[in-house]
Amino acid sequence: MKTTLSESTFDLPEKEVHLWHCRFDANTRNIETFKRILSDEEKEKAAKFKFDIHREQAVISRGVLRTLLGKYIKKHPRDLRFGYTEFGKPFLKENSNLGFNVSHSGNRAVFGFVHHAEIGVDIEKRKDDFEVMEIAQHFFSSDEILALENLPQIHRISAFYRCWTRKESFIKAKGSGLSFSLSSFSVSLDVDGAKLLRTDWDAAEKGEWRLYSLAPEKNYLAALSVRGDINAVRQMDWDELLL
Repeated sequence: MKTTLSESTFDLPEKEVHLWHCRFDANTRNIETFKRILSDEEKEKAAKFKFDIHREQAVISRGVLRTLLGKYIKKHPRDLRFGYTEFGKPFLKENSNLGFNVSHSGNRAVFGFVHHAEIGVDIEKRKDDFEVMEIAQHFFSSDEILALENLPQIHRISAFYRCWTRKESFIKAKGSGLSFSLSSFSVSLDVDGAKLLRTDWDAAEKGEWRLYSLAPEKNYLAALSVRGDINAVRQMDWDELLL
């Protein structure tokens, strides 16, 4: 979806989620620009990666996040200060009402923003060289495993990634790390109608969440989980934004 970018692009209404898509290879030219807005701690963390590509991706991911957050709260990205929850989920000290989350895989990253709500995003680059049911047996709930088993084998990998990204985005939105088992909640595997189906800890919680699946590019699948009364998800392309 093409979007005309302007200052009004960063007006984030209540009950709306903004999702930004980014390709790492389109942003290598901005590495030095991003480094100038990162904290010393962020640069040190990026430098610890063994391979150049991963060091660059860490700088780009954090640089894009800081730039977008700065535009949303109208503050220089270098001046933003982050706090961290008990389980390591970051939040803005300047504006704790603006929820955000980041995920990256392969050559792509996705950034999600929302006011007054818990949010989690996940993106995965699809691979086909693994045993779907073997992995599912270790990480999925019994009803998710059954749903996979009932599908023709040709459709199982796609369904696996729908399930995996939805579960990961939900865990990230909860911000509790792996303090609860992956099998203690279930999500739908359907192409349409992504849903949280149940949680072991609260039967009513499934009605509080909105889940979405996204396909930003061939061989990539992403998911969004947000807790709250959300009536719109707006997707935008970071690579169209001129720095």
